[in-house]
Amino acid sequence: MLYTEIPSHRPNTPLLDTIDHPQQLRLLKRSQLEQVADELRQFILYAAGQSGGHFGANLGVIELTVALHYCFNTPHDRLIWDVGHQAYPHKALTGRREQLVTIRSKDGLAAFPARDESEFDTFGVGHSSTAISAGLGMSLARRYQKVPCDVVAIVGDGAMTAGMAFEAMNDAVAHNADLIVVLNDNDMSISCSTGGFAKHLAALWERGESVSISENGDAFVQPHPEWTYNSRLHSSATDAADNLFKAVGFDYFGPFDGHDVNQLAQVFEALKKRSGPRLIHIYTKKGKGFAAAEADQIKFHAISKINAPAAVNTAPKYSDVFGNWLCDEAAQDDRLLAITPAMCEGSGMVKFAQQYPERFFDVAIAEQHAVTLAAGMACEGLKPVVAIYSTFLQRGYDQLVHDVALQNLDVTFGIDRAGLVGEDGPTHAGAYDYAYMRTVPNMVIMAPKDENECRQMLHTAYLYNGPAAVRYPRGNGLGVEIQSQLTAMEIGKAEIIAVLNEQHDDFISILAFGSRVQPALEAAQAFAAQHDIAVRVVNMRYVKPLDEQLIDAIADSTLLFVTVEEHAVMGGAGSAVNEYLAKASIVKPMLNLGLDDSFLHQATHGQMLHQAGLDAQGIEKSIEQAWQKVMQVAP
Repeated sequence: MLYTEIPSHRPNTPLLDTIDHPQQLRLLKRSQLEQVADELRQFILYAAGQSGGHFGANLGVIELTVALHYCFNTPHDRLIWDVGHQAYPHKALTGRREQLVTIRSKDGLAAFPARDESEFDTFGVGHSSTAISAGLGMSLARRYQKVPCDVVAIVGDGAMTAGMAFEAMNDAVAHNADLIVVLNDNDMSISCSTGGFAKHLAALWERGESVSISENGDAFVQPHPEWTYNSRLHSSATDAADNLFKAVGFDYFGPFDGHDVNQLAQVFEALKKRSGPRLIHIYTKKGKGFAAAEADQIKFHAISKINAPAAVNTAPKYSDVFGNWLCDEAAQDDRLLAITPAMCEGSGMVKFAQQYPERFFDVAIAEQHAVTLAAGMACEGLKPVVAIYSTFLQRGYDQLVHDVALQNLDVTFGIDRAGLVGEDGPTHAGAYDYAYMRTVPNMVIMAPKDENECRQMLHTAYLYNGPAAVRYPRGNGLGVEIQSQLTAMEIGKAEIIAVLNEQHDDFISILAFGSRVQPALEAAQAFAAQHDIAVRVVNMRYVKPLDEQLIDAIADSTLLFVTVEEHAVMGGAGSAVNEYLAKASIVKPMLNLGLDDSFLHQATHGQMLHQAGLDAQGIEKSIEQAWQKVMQVAP
């Protein structure tokens, strides 16, 4: 059925309600699977409306999920969901149905499969293109243990663009592993799929025939129906010479209609009778069964809670600040090229892509390639800008070190989603970028306190002749006025933004970085109002190079140094301050505030900051405790 509204009340799902374990699903007749799928779709619409979160991808895999759990003996057989933002139906069929309305909330279900949540979640995911490698590892481990089972990796066409997926496929063939790969082809990642691989998949569809399997497991070729393939690139792909998967060494079956649950069940049952590396190619529609999501698959990649209060922060998002700066900078310098690894919308690049299509490069889910592509462009005298999330830059770390920084190439990095990201949880947190970047020679690392400073820092990073990164958080700014004029800032220069109780000679000096400057200021004001001690607040601006001159200048009058950052304490900006003080033989009491040595589970951004003690209240409390200790040992 095609639904037009997200239900505000739990739908009536009598057959689905009998399934608290896939074994109960497997007791049904195959003829009942369509009803299970329809009820599951209704329930997912309701649950996603209550919780918010990933939407279109989950609607697109309803029939696939039902067929997989019907045919395979989970959890003994292993299902690995690549990325994992399509795992809501999987969670609903594996004993977590009524908890699904808590997904992405504090103490609720995780946004992605998580091994500590359920035995059915065989591998923790959140980043793409890992499922085939993990599945191969499980298959080879079971072979070694002499405990046979079926291992199925479910991978989207967007995730298949990453090199890791092909590395795993190559290795699977080398080992002749018993591994099934389900290629869920919906011509999308978050944006439309792009590149040569998308063309190849389109070509497989346009040949007009399908490699199928008989009940006894024999392969045969038959015409497939005239399904419509959505690829914007398909017209140039009709002359593909061969099948990529067969050329690699996989047995290939498909394409099949991924919304025909009965056919999928028949195919999976037959596929189980074969061995070796096998790939089944199915075609699905992202947002299937909900009219608005089918019509606008990008918009409905994720949704907000249907009963959520209206947002009150009207300040622009940092991603929009980046996107506007990118267009303005490009208008002044035709050497600017912009690169994204499949995050055009999320990184605020839609306007740039429309205005400068010949200067915009979406390389698909291929972060390593994105970084080295920029390096190559810089070698030719151009000025590439890489827009990337902090959590995804981790995947391109070797390229950042070896291909960009080692050669001191002129590449600018706009690092979005830095710090905690709320409901997406630890897989998407940008908690480690200060640490993994500041150890690299030639890098300049900037952290803006607000949206105007972000704009000016991006301009500064762009003008810098070498690798420079501007690291900014997810969500809205503070509401400060954004200056249209682009003004370069002095690199490595911090600013003192407040001096409180300045009639006193001794200070607590708070060195704050990026998003924590404003709450550090609020904490300082509250603390100073209650104590006879001067407090200065410094907007450090730069993690590398640090403003060592300013630290030297304020050290003598400082009784307690406090560093505050939305980043792991170990190896972070506070650690950089500690290292400098030690090098300069400046011995002062230190308090480093940031994220401790643990992964924070999903909650709202505000809840996570409070839990970590990084909101204004938590910062003030920590300073109070540290100050009491200083007073106890003071002469």
